[in-house]
Amino acid sequence: MKRKIIIDFSAVIDLSRLKELILYIAEKSPKDPRFGALKLNKILYYSDFIGFRELGHSITGATYQHLSEGPAPKEFLVAVEELEDEEACTYKTKPYFNYSQRRIIPNRPANTNLFKSKELKLVDIVIKELWEFNGTEARNLTHEEWGWKLTEDGEEIPYRTAWLSAEPLTQEQIANGLRLWKKISA
Repeated sequence: MKRKIIIDFSAVIDLSRLKELILYIAEKSPKDPRFGALKLNKILYYSDFIGFRELGHSITGATYQHLSEGPAPKEFLVAVEELEDEEACTYKTKPYFNYSQRRIIPNRPANTNLFKSKELKLVDIVIKELWEFNGTEARNLTHEEWGWKLTEDGEEIPYRTAWLSAEPLTQEQIANGLRLWKKISA
């Protein structure tokens, strides 16, 4: 009797874009004394979610989860382990005030050919916007995001939450919404 073997390739994830973006961000941050793994995860989160909202797709394709320290890619630790195995980076721990800061040190340049220039420009903007934040401040910022607020510990944060905002609607947005509602309900 022959056995049928079924292989589910849906669980196989290409980590190349996540790995290269981790290296890219680390390359851009050697002079940032506040740059550690916590802040790196928040830069990745904002890059992917703003990318989803503004470009129509995430930059890395990572799956983000709700953690007590804020959103982080589920694939982050595997990606960093692969980078270390490839000797593409070193994960170092150093003192940072009364804490330990885990910091990624790139051993080679990121392969930016995997990204469009507008994706890298967006990441550069996120790095610049979060430059003055330490990891805790960046974490607190993400705790105000609806994606994090609407999920529980360990749950996936849907990319569609990138469209949610705590900002009040403008008069123009309200008018557009009313027009659309009248059109739909007619």
